[in-house]
Amino acid sequence: MSSGNFTVGVAGGQLAGIRSGAGAPLLVLHGGPGLSDYTGVFAPELAGWSSIRYTQRGVSPSTAAGPFTVQRHVADAIAVLDHHEVGSAVVLGHSWGGYLAMHLAATAPDRVAGLVLIDTLGAVDDGGFAPFAAELAARAGPDVMAEVAALDAIAEGSPGTPEAAEAELRSLRLMWPAYFADPPAAPRMPADLGIGRDCHAGTSESIAAEQAVGRLPGQLSGYRGPVELVAGADSPFPLATARSTAAVFVDAQVTVVDEAGHFPWHECPGCVAAALDRMAAALGD
Repeated sequence: MSSGNFTVGVAGGQLAGIRSGAGAPLLVLHGGPGLSDYTGVFAPELAGWSSIRYTQRGVSPSTAAGPFTVQRHVADAIAVLDHHEVGSAVVLGHSWGGYLAMHLAATAPDRVAGLVLIDTLGAVDDGGFAPFAAELAARAGPDVMAEVAALDAIAEGSPGTPEAAEAELRSLRLMWPAYFADPPAAPRMPADLGIGRDCHAGTSESIAAEQAVGRLPGQLSGYRGPVELVAGADSPFPLATARSTAAVFVDAQVTVVDEAGHFPWHECPGCVAAALDRMAAALGD
């Protein structure tokens, strides 16, 4: 199919995205959950691929409707592939998007030629979320965390209002520097970043339920495609998260990016492109 903006009909409405470039198909899954698609910031690193990016349900311009479960998000990703008549694609996911990519590979392995997981939520135990959250709080410091708690209380007390939306954005802006290797040098948060509180809460609950059951590592042990994990050495996620996730796969390697945080392409431009080059070589493209 041709490049450009697209919409895909799904349960509850539609998903909005963009397809660009030429080459083998690459499905790109942003993080969050409950954020709009920010992967355009590293789109130049996707050269040589026909990349398919979309905002996941829960955030405009995609449908705000739930249910917000891991399996609903998986079904949405499959609907996007079907819309583009893509039988199998390399799937690149960042953070929660990496976790979603793994569930896609577990559910429909024939649709996933390979996985590129960028500083991903992990497949084992709680996915590394507890140490991730603790490290973010430590980096932000008690004063910022107190302000974040006050803003979260405003958002919880007036859901769906402009005041709640503004409080959520202010809260994320306060935490934003803590995601980077050098917080004082962190870039500005994208001005057009959208937040879906219901999506974040519902999907996070679903993630916790999935991890409590503990099926994912066993499911992924049967996946035969190549897997590239890229981890920021100075990410709030511990390196153990990437390594324990890699260990569940038959064919996976971890690349640690020095002096990089949760968005490693910022501190190390080219690291996503390099991972995709390794994936192409593994697939023989």
